[in-house]
Amino acid sequence: MERAAHIVRSVWFNNTITAIIILNAIVIGLDTSATLAAAFHEWFTIANQLFLIVFIVEAVLKIAAEYPNTRRYFNDGWNIFDLSIIIISLIPATGQLATLARLARLLRVLRLISALPELRLVITTLIRSIPSMGHVIGLMSIVFYVYGVAGYHLFHDVDPTHWRNLGISLLSLFRIVTLEDWTDIMYAAMAIKPWAWVYFVSFVVLGTFVIINLFIAVVLNNLEEAKAERLAEMTPTASAEEILRELRDTQDALARIQQKLETFEKSRTS
Repeated sequence: MERAAHIVRSVWFNNTITAIIILNAIVIGLDTSATLAAAFHEWFTIANQLFLIVFIVEAVLKIAAEYPNTRRYFNDGWNIFDLSIIIISLIPATGQLATLARLARLLRVLRLISALPELRLVITTLIRSIPSMGHVIGLMSIVFYVYGVAGYHLFHDVDPTHWRNLGISLLSLFRIVTLEDWTDIMYAAMAIKPWAWVYFVSFVVLGTFVIINLFIAVVLNNLEEAKAERLAEMTPTASAEEILRELRDTQDALARIQQKLETFEKSRTS
């Protein structure tokens, strides 16, 4: 099993798996062309089967590398993610399950996330950011609700298309916060109420710039924490035996230096 562990941890193995995932993605994309699918359908099918076999062998090697403590393989969420995609890909591409099987093959492209450490770091950051984002979303919901109710009372008689009830008002605010033709809504209100720009500009500043920057701040903060944790995991921790061995080696080196110094002093006095 040491040989399997050596293979799995080698750079060439990881680079090969990444290249195969990319080739698999290219084949899936080419298969969407009606012309290419008609001309090379059998080749695409064979290629997909070969890719699946490679991924199965990869999973077996990773499990073997952890033997006899295979639980460590299943304790890694990314390994579970990869194994789930492989199991789903085993759905036969015939009959009513053909469409589902094609979608299952498409899921293999997602394995690039687990194959590239940088992408894993990004996903880990997003997952870690979810609890903190809940507070920002809560603040944003309050701002939306206040501006939605205010917008209904201020503009429902002027522009009923965008402000006729609270639900439509919230949808209009969502359009405004995306900055998608929001000025059209503002100018429609300003045609009757010239001061309406205060309402729209204040919401854009508060809802777009402030809230979005809060989201960015949360993500960046969690990104730094995720980087620190990853660095700590990559930094090897010395065991007690290694520390004792280093101490003994240091003591032996000091003893040799002391012996040389005593010999040197004797030679000087003689």
